[in-house]
Amino acid sequence: MQGKTRSALQDVVTREYTVHLHKLVHGRSFKKRAPHAVKSVITFAQKAMGTKDVRIDPKLNQALWARGVKSVPHRIRVKLERKRNDEEDAKEKLYTYASHVHVATFKGLQTAVVDAE
Repeated sequence: MQGKTRSALQDVVTREYTVHLHKLVHGRSFKKRAPHAVKSVITFAQKAMGTKDVRIDPKLNQALWARGVKSVPHRIRVKLERKRNDEEDAKEKLYTYASHVHVATFKGLQTAVVDAE
């Protein structure tokens, strides 16, 4: 029995997800909504990509904070890239880089695998 080691986890892959922030910050006090939204995107990326190390693009952070601390966008489209960690003393071999994807509407969007450029 091998346990939970998967070769798919080692793959470098890029996917686009829609994160439903409205349900993640529901009931959160107003002054903590945007910080909690950032934390929610990080936990979403950890679960989706299977890496503990998640790095947020500054543009994604700006998009989450664009309407202030208390009126976080209901949904946000996020591109998650699982990359190799090139640092020698890194705890993990892979990390996830989360960046913002601007879309006109969220209707009919599904998770899409993006070809690595």
